[in-house]
Amino acid sequence: MEDGSKKLYFGLVIKMESVIKVQNLTKTFTLRQNNNLITGLFNPKKREVKAVNDITFSVQRGESVAFLGPNGAGKTTTTKMLTGLIHPTAGTVEVLGYNPFGRDHSFLRRIGLVMGNKSGLSWDLTPEQSFWLLKNIYRIPDEAYKTRLKELTELLDVQEHLKTQLRRLSLGERMKVELIGAILHNPEVLFLDEPTIGLDITARKNIRTFLRKVQKENNVTLVLTSHDMDDIEHVCDRVIVINHGVKVYDDSIEALTAQYQKERYVRLVFENGPPKEELEKYGKILEHDNGNFLIKVPEDNVVSLVEGLNKGKNLIDIHMESVPLEQMIDSIFRKSS
Repeated sequence: MEDGSKKLYFGLVIKMESVIKVQNLTKTFTLRQNNNLITGLFNPKKREVKAVNDITFSVQRGESVAFLGPNGAGKTTTTKMLTGLIHPTAGTVEVLGYNPFGRDHSFLRRIGLVMGNKSGLSWDLTPEQSFWLLKNIYRIPDEAYKTRLKELTELLDVQEHLKTQLRRLSLGERMKVELIGAILHNPEVLFLDEPTIGLDITARKNIRTFLRKVQKENNVTLVLTSHDMDDIEHVCDRVIVINHGVKVYDDSIEALTAQYQKERYVRLVFENGPPKEELEKYGKILEHDNGNFLIKVPEDNVVSLVEGLNKGKNLIDIHMESVPLEQMIDSIFRKSS
């Protein structure tokens, strides 16, 4: 999806509005190799590392896009350049028609940023105090502020925590109020870097549902980086994968999963399992622990596998599923390494 500026509806080509435009974006860091206090002054031994290398893409208004990649791939660096926190070494970035590095007040009022490993609100204030402060910073009218705050606190169920100092909240509750702080001013573009990191299952589910609802109902453009494939699957429609700073994949999740429709994952549990060699006739064994097997099977082999296993092999349980999104992404990583 190099140019997502057009979509086809009922045979008509409709031009879409690009709110993020990135062209040949590159970020190079210079790292000092010699950290010795004395010799480092005269012989620092520096080397350059390209965290982001010549990336080009665009994001349309209302899209929900995931940035994926292994640790050190350049995801967070890209997000920081899109929000103007760091300058690129080369290339151009335009968000909502602005150069992010100008940090123009009118630009900052139209974006929101949540970084899972950093707090955007003051730990010494209560959420209620922080939200009041944001109301004045963003000049949100009184009635609009009250309505918006009531809606968001009810959606995330944090009304009882509004008067509790932020440092006294659990990680899950803290992330909820961080999200409210980031979207209280109703931004047009929301950047999220690992928003569910360290949260329990219930908190992650609630935040995913919340993000999808906000994105759909308010037509917010959402850019998400996460290692949690459930975040991607439930919140995003498009995936951009980068590895070693280079873009290696850019398309819809639907297009990605379509590539794996002819494969199935079959999990088998035996009382006394057959030899591995017998199961390998049907597909590739991915996991094997005593009588438990996970096999990747071509769709055409599924019927013969089930029929063969029903012939006195002490089969206790069988579970079939499509190839997990996590495995699809991992396959892209391996091909690009």
